[in-house]
This record gives sequence, structure tokens and C-alpha cells, in this order.
Amino acid sequence: MKLPFKPNIKDKVVVITGGAGVLGSDFAKAIAACGAKVAILDLSLERAQEVALEIKRVGFEAIGVKANVLEKDSLVEARETVLKVYGTCDILINGAGGNHPKATTTDEFFNKETFGKEDNKSFFDLDLNSFNFVFGLNFTGTLLPTQIFAVDMVDKPGSVILNVSSMNAFTPLTKIPAYSAAKAAVSNFTQWLAVHFAKSNIRVNAIAPGFFSTEQNKALLWNEDGTQTARSHKILNNTPMGRYGEPEELIGTLLWLIDNDSSGFVTGVVIPVDGGFSAYSGV
Repeated sequence: MKLPFKPNIKDKVVVITGGAGVLGSDFAKAIAACGAKVAILDLSLERAQEVALEIKRVGFEAIGVKANVLEKDSLVEARETVLKVYGTCDILINGAGGNHPKATTTDEFFNKETFGKEDNKSFFDLDLNSFNFVFGLNFTGTLLPTQIFAVDMVDKPGSVILNVSSMNAFTPLTKIPAYSAAKAAVSNFTQWLAVHFAKSNIRVNAIAPGFFSTEQNKALLWNEDGTQTARSHKILNNTPMGRYGEPEELIGTLLWLIDNDSSGFVTGVVIPVDGGFSAYSGV
């Protein structure tokens, strides 16, 4: 991986939740390449260990740790593991999150003609358990790891919390109300935390990715024949740069925000990395 610059984070202990995911694994690899000790937390221990092994094969330091960001006991156990291997956390990246089909509507706009049909899920048909799961995964899954790991960061020089928000936090996307609401909460919580910890030597910021074509959202953006879906056309038509982002294009902002030499007076901000999507009115 080509790094835009290397911040001075050598031997810092970095904990990344969702660290085996598409974006989380890239974050882990970039941070490890800067000399940090990276703890990759993920619900799948196997995937976390695979990413850690990839990092170690190229000469850097990482461990894979099983953790469920919705279960406090699981996070406490993960913290104990990190403490035994690396010591206390310096930088926490809350990268766990995601959506679920049962918390997604079929249509962008309410349609009386399709309302009530078996193959259509309107706003009124959204499953509450699924809605709560998606909201919890994204918001509570940011809150709980912060409670567990930030206790070791108070008054520790160079401490940083970086949350992962989304374009949904600026303007909610159609069909995905739970995910949109949760990411808006993450952005608000980022500002709240930044103020709360401002006198405790912890900076708190968030990165808000725009649209990136990954394996996770492939079916939403591309037809089986490789052509763009209708939703994909809408996204690109409203992205002034006219393309999807590449995961590595998040790395510069990531490294800047966790580097106290570069952004030591920056706290409480949510930085869009979106090709201009959040700035464009559509006209």
C-alpha cells in the first residue's frame, strides 16, 4: 500500500473495531505500515487473524482479536487481550457498522399501489428488531467500545478517537432509515465526545466516506452483466467527480486525523471524503 505520508505513530497502540472489514482492513494495514501496534477487533476471529497475518508477513505488528461491539463483556475481554499483548490503547478507531435488508424499504418513495403486496416492504413493514439491530450496530457499536477503551486514554498524551460516519449523516439516503439515523447519531456523538474529552487530552473526530464500490455493496451498484444499476446512476450523477472512491483514498484523511503533529488542534469535526457529493445540490 502506498502511503501519502507517514505520521509519527511508531509503537502507538491502535485498536480498530470492524478491523477485518473492507475499509477497516485497509485502515489497519496503513496504520501498521506507520509503525503502530494494531489490534484488529472483529466479530470473526478468523478474519481478524487473517488480516493480522497479512500485516505481519510484510514485517509490521498486528493481532487479531474477537469482539462483539454490541456486547460489553466481549469488549472487556478484548481490552484485556490488548492490554496483555500491547498495553493501553492510544488510538481507537470505531469502524464497525453495517446495514440489513430487513431494515430497508423496497421503494424510495411511499407507493400506495405496491403497499401491502407480499414482495414489497414499505416504511410500515419495517421490522423493529432489524431496525434496532442496524441502529445499534452503528451507534451503540461506537458508544460501547469508546466506554471500554477510552478509560485508558484519559490524560494520556496523543490520545485519539476516530469514528466512521457516512454521507447519510449529512443527507439521509432513501430506503435505509435505520442506517441513516445511526450515522447521523455517530456524527452528533463525535461532537459531544470531542467537547466532553477536550480537557482530558483526547481528540475525537470522524471520517465520512462517500460512495465506494466494494464487495459488500456490489449487488446494489452493479447488475450481473457489469452495467450500472439505477441507484448507481443516481449516485454518480450526484457525485461531481463522477466516479466511486477507492478505499486507499480514505487513508490520507485517516492518517491526518490520528496524527497529533498534523491535526493536534482539530477535534469535533466530521470530514467528508466523497468526491463532492455532500456539496452538490443536484442542480
